[in-house]
Amino acid sequence: MYTTEWCGYCVRAKALLDARGLDYDEVDLGDDPAFRARLNELTGGWTVPQIVVDDRVIGGYAELRLLDRDGRLELLRAA
Repeated sequence: MYTTEWCGYCVRAKALLDARGLDYDEVDLGDDPAFRARLNELTGGWTVPQIVVDDRVIGGYAELRLLDRDGRLELLRAA
């Protein structure tokens, strides 16, 4: 998961993953002044968080929450 320290949605995404017992690696891009360009190179997105599972970009917090709400987040655990 690509994040910045000051991102409220990053905090929420981490809390959701923690609550579901899902492990994740966090890459904090906040110290990089050109982090949005770097993020776009890595994920195709401009906002944080950007969540990637097995080289597949999931999206941000809203997409993660939707996966959780629909019960599909558990499927990622099995993958």
